[in-house]
Amino acid sequence: MTKRFFGFLRARSPQFAFLEAVLVGWFFVQSLRFLVASLYSRIASAAVLSQQPSGAPLPVGPGIETLEAINAAISFLGLMLALPLLALALGRWRWLSFIALLILAISRALIVLSPTPSAALIAAQVSVGAALLYLSQMIRYRATLFPYLLIFGLALDQLWRAFGDTQDPSLLPAYANLQGGLSLTLIILGLLSHVFGLITERTQGAGSGMVTSQATLTLWGGVALGAWLYLQLALFALPNAIAGRANADYALLVPAALAATLLPIMPWVRHQARRLIAPLDSLTRGWVWIVFMALFIIIGLRLPRLDLGALALPLGAAALVLAQVALVLLLWWFIRPKAQTERNLTPLWLLMALLVFGLFVVADIFTYEYAFVRDFVPPLNVLNAFVPPLLRGLRGMGLGVLLVGGFLATLPMIQSNQRIAWAGRGAGNFASLLLIIAMSAGAGWAARPPLVLPVLNEAEIRVGTYNIHHGYSAYFAQDLEGIAQAILQSGAQIVLLQEVDKGRLTSFGVDQTLWLGRRLGMDRRFFPTNEGLMGLAVLSRIPIVFDDGVLLPSLDTQTGLQRVQVRPDEGVLTLYNINLGLLLVGESIEAQEANQRAQLNAALAVIATHIERDYNGRLGRTILGGTFNNVPDSPLLRTLEQTGFVDPFAGANLALAATVVRGEQRARLDYLWLWSESLRSSGSGVIASAASNHHLAFVGVEIRRGS
Repeated sequence: MTKRFFGFLRARSPQFAFLEAVLVGWFFVQSLRFLVASLYSRIASAAVLSQQPSGAPLPVGPGIETLEAINAAISFLGLMLALPLLALALGRWRWLSFIALLILAISRALIVLSPTPSAALIAAQVSVGAALLYLSQMIRYRATLFPYLLIFGLALDQLWRAFGDTQDPSLLPAYANLQGGLSLTLIILGLLSHVFGLITERTQGAGSGMVTSQATLTLWGGVALGAWLYLQLALFALPNAIAGRANADYALLVPAALAATLLPIMPWVRHQARRLIAPLDSLTRGWVWIVFMALFIIIGLRLPRLDLGALALPLGAAALVLAQVALVLLLWWFIRPKAQTERNLTPLWLLMALLVFGLFVVADIFTYEYAFVRDFVPPLNVLNAFVPPLLRGLRGMGLGVLLVGGFLATLPMIQSNQRIAWAGRGAGNFASLLLIIAMSAGAGWAARPPLVLPVLNEAEIRVGTYNIHHGYSAYFAQDLEGIAQAILQSGAQIVLLQEVDKGRLTSFGVDQTLWLGRRLGMDRRFFPTNEGLMGLAVLSRIPIVFDDGVLLPSLDTQTGLQRVQVRPDEGVLTLYNINLGLLLVGESIEAQEANQRAQLNAALAVIATHIERDYNGRLGRTILGGTFNNVPDSPLLRTLEQTGFVDPFAGANLALAATVVRGEQRARLDYLWLWSESLRSSGSGVIASAASNHHLAFVGVEIRRGS
């Protein structure tokens, strides 16, 4: 019986290896995404802490750690990313991949269990380094599994995020036991596949056990892999990011994006791709592929909808889904068979892949944060002639960064003149199709929109405004649950949100509007101001009947004015949501205040246009709120007082009304202005929460029906 049992296990060694690769891919994708956002937040936290006066005590709040701990964590990154270089010296030792797997399983669990953000960052660095070491050994000995590791890693990440409303639930402390179980499963699978793979190889010869196929990652393959990983994590493997960029419905995109990611596992799909490019000259195949991919990306970001009278087709979303199929098919081109006498430099090119990925991440960050670029101080001031202008020049270049990434991802196909990487035919089409349908249907079910119970015919409603700082606290600890708790505590039926992300790399890929809306049982509207993934949002328990928005002139971060209309009774209540430019220390206050005045004047001009065009010359029940980034007695706010809007907080004690608190310093920068002719305040307040760098301000509003 024992002999038969071990024979059964040995026969299942390939299946164990496949499942092992799938879990490694999933852990790698999760860890890499977490690493990007966590590293960003720790560097941002260090930048905030560096502004503390010398010798001042360490402030108190979520995300605060010593600068030494943050610097040590960042310094540790280079060492961990160089971990795959061990394979250059120890690559012939077959157990090296299991050691890498063991380190990956443990460090992935420690991301959840770490007591501080810096400790979690270190765990993520170890996890990514171990995954790269494992990947280098896989390419060397089990190259056929390479595409499937990344495909299923991305697919499981999408499926899991659908259940978490775009957030990865396994990163939450409540899921620590589940993550521990997954890590233990990976260790057991790795042990079984390695032990029985080696036994099979020794008894049946090479190619039957641990060594199924040998390949190498090329230089261009490494460059392409880095660009490909950026494209996936920044856009194509995030249905909420596709929805934001293409102005499409998230619930419909979840199964479509997952199916697009998985389709290339079907041999029939790869065969059709082979038939498509085989008639083309070997020198033009790659160029044709990149032209079509670039066309899909441009359509996806610039032509979101095709209007056919009463029918509006989501052309942009469809184009980005097709681009994802084309991108995933490129995975088979990144590696090639290894010549017998050729030295395997895969670990070195994997390091190149991470370098390229890092450069794209930096470029992506500054397409949003170009306004915060500052000149270097000595001795790095020699870089001021070209680096800061380059980073500031990334404003509005999100499409360009994606197109460059698509070009680099296609380089191995362009460079390959003698082979077509996709096999002609293969078995497993039916099983693959069933798996794709099952996973896509499961993701679609998880992402289905919830029922929002409307609030109607209330004599009084409560409206809040909350700058959520992209989901970060003042010292860059992410706490979306804390933000949700602050909204619940306020009792607001409508909340205007500023500095909202819809799936950026730096915010862990979370659609913050969607997550908060579903967490709180509120309807939502998002208005993008920057690259489709940053902007303004409104959450409401009162039925939303209309929304739109306009961009405002901005010298710094692009901002806008969002309009949302809700129907609390037989009439409508109009809400305007705005976020004016910052007043930054070290910059010209006069120029920044002039920027604010220009933005406010443009917003008031838009409202005046609405009065004449949409409101029959009379502004009805209207609230103007948001982050104005100036104090109540400033000329900017005094000008607004003369327009007919009333500040319900006027004359309030600053200790109670402040929305920004830094130590002993307090300021009121967030406002809710009521149109004096139609609305009256029944009370106001502020919810102090450390979940953001702003506090939530709310106002009770008496609804005058028929006005």
